[in-house]
Amino acid sequence: MLTSDTKMSLVKTITGAISPKSVRSSGTGLISAHNMMYRHSVTIYDATTFGLIRTVSDSVQLSKFGYSKYSSIFQGAPVEGAYSPDGKYLYVTNYSMYGKGYNREGSDDCSPASRYDKSFLYRINLGSYEIDAVYPVGAVPKVVEVTPDNKYILVSNWCTYDLNIISIDSQKTVKTLKIGRYPRGIASSADSKFAYVAEMGGSRVHVINLEDFSVTYIPIGRNPRAITISPDGTKMYVTLNLSGKVAAWDLIANKMLGTVTTGKSARSLAISSDGSALFVVNFTGDTVSKVRTRDLKTIQTIKVCNEPIGITFDKPTQRTWVACYGGSIKVFDNN
Repeated sequence: MLTSDTKMSLVKTITGAISPKSVRSSGTGLISAHNMMYRHSVTIYDATTFGLIRTVSDSVQLSKFGYSKYSSIFQGAPVEGAYSPDGKYLYVTNYSMYGKGYNREGSDDCSPASRYDKSFLYRINLGSYEIDAVYPVGAVPKVVEVTPDNKYILVSNWCTYDLNIISIDSQKTVKTLKIGRYPRGIASSADSKFAYVAEMGGSRVHVINLEDFSVTYIPIGRNPRAITISPDGTKMYVTLNLSGKVAAWDLIANKMLGTVTTGKSARSLAISSDGSALFVVNFTGDTVSKVRTRDLKTIQTIKVCNEPIGITFDKPTQRTWVACYGGSIKVFDNN
């Protein structure tokens, strides 16, 4: 049975000391929630039992990692996370850093001229659940992705209008590419040859050749926010936040396939492991929508919570997890 033939049903509401900006499945039994500046933590759950495995504080001693001018303890503000393909690490972006020397907290209304403090990406070792590496990035980093070949970490920086490409071998940024106003969503092709980056302040997706770092563009529509690629690599789906739509693009024929309106302020999205269904959170509509990819039809919309902001699909359990900014996670079966 295809996932698009099933309906979502609520099986669990997770609460606690959380304010999840996003959730992410490792595909290997873990779900992480990234809890912004209100909670200063990443919470990690068992994808099957829903049990809390560990709460990881975003406090870090930067001098321990070679940043000697930062001698005290600093806090971050987790935004999004991405797992390494080998399942050993979770990488987490921090909206801002807090501590001595950090005086200009990030903002969603900004430009490079705003000169907000630059931030750090954290690496959490999933063996010890400790931060074991940090990487300097731009101001107000949002999305992080790891290429499937485990060669690069990609980070979109909202306020510096750019993308960091970090080499996992050297543990250094090897390229910083200008994107334009408000870089946000990132996806990688399955062969790791291309990265797709949404320019949320514009109307295009940047297609980055990861072999020579050349860039081309896809005119996807106004206010693109989140990106996902179909499991077979032939289609790209992008939320268009202002219009509350999802756009579908044929990556082989290089053409628009159509759009579907899902609700008010379409934010994050996820795709089922069989590629037949999309799951979209509509932030100001307080809903989550299930869309059939075959014909771009909304087949289910559920009132889920106030301000649903993040979503992930867990392949082993075939469940959809939704982050509610107010302090909960909703888990849905697809059956």
